[in-house]
Amino acid sequence: MVVYKEDYVLNSRGIQLFTCSWKPEEQEEPKALIFLCHGYAMESSITMNSTATRFAKAGFAIYAMDYEGHGKSGGLNGYIKKFDDLVHDVSSHYASICEREENKGKKRFLVGESMGGAVVLLLARKKPQFWDGAVLVAPMCKLAEDIKPHPMVITFLTKLTRFIPTWKIIPTNDIIDVAFKESHIRKQVRENEYCYKGRPRLKTAQQLLMVSLDLEKNLHQVSMPFIVLHGEDDKVTDKDVSKLLYQVSSSSDKTFKLYPKMWHGLLYGEPPENLEIVFSDIISWLNERASVTNQRLETELKHMNDDFSVPK
Repeated sequence: MVVYKEDYVLNSRGIQLFTCSWKPEEQEEPKALIFLCHGYAMESSITMNSTATRFAKAGFAIYAMDYEGHGKSGGLNGYIKKFDDLVHDVSSHYASICEREENKGKKRFLVGESMGGAVVLLLARKKPQFWDGAVLVAPMCKLAEDIKPHPMVITFLTKLTRFIPTWKIIPTNDIIDVAFKESHIRKQVRENEYCYKGRPRLKTAQQLLMVSLDLEKNLHQVSMPFIVLHGEDDKVTDKDVSKLLYQVSSSSDKTFKLYPKMWHGLLYGEPPENLEIVFSDIISWLNERASVTNQRLETELKHMNDDFSVPK
């Protein structure tokens, strides 16, 4: 059984943000904590529910929040004025969860999908020693050429951002059509009132582009343990940059998985047999590192007891 809860918190700018959690039965001690970072235009409680439920059934405690302008949170729908504010909100809320008495001493994993992968990498940059590992699912380290406007259009629109930042005028393909392989999932996302539809807003698109360019230039700085997963037929984010992240990052514990014939939405947009493959890889990776942590903590506690034992 999975215990699901919802709540709201206020960010530093006075905006109400939606949060939720999925945990194993209350009498079961979680193996570790997992913090979800959803993708652009998505939300946590519905589109990430199947993912979180899988993790909870595997023995983990999962926490999520909708960014400002996303899902059930406040703010202009689909609008990202400043990506740093979004990252700060996530960092602040997730750090407060880790400080709770019942969570102290537990290992902390981040799971980010698409734009959420960019959020994860920036969270790790803010506090490189705070997080114990990350699952990066088709991370937005670079936007695929198929969805980017022509460079001349980008230049023109960047100038317009100063005057009409919230306008929905970015010419791009329908991301839902190219992100999710299964047609019934595309239908669910379109019918989900909490998912943003329509063209990206000018400032939002500019912020996403700037963040992806920054991450692409600084892949070598990534030092935490991570697994990066990408579909070979992804038309939203660039699989070659995920491979480059694996190759040039400074992490000593890194894994790269490329799935033939899979699309962008690896966590809920693929047929059931493909989802089983992806989640088997993710949960195995998490289990290995959660168990190592538990063993390490037991060893450290034993040494502490030995060091401070009272002589007979």
